[in-house]
Amino acid sequence: MTSIILLFLFIMVPVFIITMLTPYLTRKTESFGVSISEEIYHSMEMKQTRKKYALSMGFVSILATIALIGIGVRLDNENALSILLAFISFTYLLISFFFYLYFHRQIKQRKQDEQWVTNKKQQLSLNLHFRDQKLAFSNLWFIPSFLVAFITAGLSIRFYEDLPSSIPMQYDFSGNVTNWADKSYGVMLLMPIMQIFLTGLFLFINTIITKAKQQIDADNPEESAMQNRIFRRRWSAFIVITSLGLVLMFSFIQFSFFQPVDTELLVSIPLILSGAIIITTMILSITTGQGGSRVKKKSSSGSDVIDRDDDRYWKLGQFYFNKNDPAVFLEKRFGIGWTTNFARPLTWVILLGIIALAAGLPLLLTM
Repeated sequence: MTSIILLFLFIMVPVFIITMLTPYLTRKTESFGVSISEEIYHSMEMKQTRKKYALSMGFVSILATIALIGIGVRLDNENALSILLAFISFTYLLISFFFYLYFHRQIKQRKQDEQWVTNKKQQLSLNLHFRDQKLAFSNLWFIPSFLVAFITAGLSIRFYEDLPSSIPMQYDFSGNVTNWADKSYGVMLLMPIMQIFLTGLFLFINTIITKAKQQIDADNPEESAMQNRIFRRRWSAFIVITSLGLVLMFSFIQFSFFQPVDTELLVSIPLILSGAIIITTMILSITTGQGGSRVKKKSSSGSDVIDRDDDRYWKLGQFYFNKNDPAVFLEKRFGIGWTTNFARPLTWVILLGIIALAAGLPLLLTM
């Protein structure tokens, strides 16, 4: 049990760090989901607010770690430990959202009371040549991932008759099989089809990176455009590499059906890969920031021009809802990455489609 707890902490500690540092990783024209000027961002009051959030989430992270170790070492049942891990993770995310909401409302009220935008000229900046640049790596880079998936499917069909009548589908943390399935073509093709689905999903995300609405700071548009291009390129590279890594991992698991493989490897490799992905996410987030905000640039000019205030379209500072905006994808206001315009019907079609495929494919193939 101790080794399982350590592996979980190996994955969760980077998540704790990212959560604590999130206010420092967002754009300097946004804070806790509220649009502000860069001048306000650097004020002592805002520095104290970010510090309070980081310390609060740091304290919660320590409590979560203590709870996991203190309770986990007393459990001798992996199912109970899994429930504990899920409960602690969910509780942590819920508490982090309530802390965010508290500071969001504080800053929103302060912005209104102190009239931060009253004496500033609001401006929407666009770079007409922004789309002419290489904003992401070509989708052709996903061809190797698709090839691995098709090769895995071909080998699964080729060696189908040589397989035993029951196929191991799930292992516990000790490498023991906890779930079996009767051999069928659906079961054998489950892994390759999930590989194709994941590769298609990552390809779609890479397309989002290219097509997402541009967000250029009005105070320093040229350097802001450069930062945003670097931001998109770095995350595009991460998506391409992650896609291939996951597909290879699934192929390794599928290979274990044909040849004997150490069960400890079947457990440890997915955990190690998950940890590597999370740690890389943390490093990218810290070094790049949202929209490239942490990429080195010249200091702000301190002009009276600020980005257009569109707080009214951001519900709770997290959910964008603007039926007059044709953009479907745009940057998050709190955190790293992209979100959707929930006022566009296409958003719901895409989200529901992804959920239906992710949930439906395994059920259809294992029935």
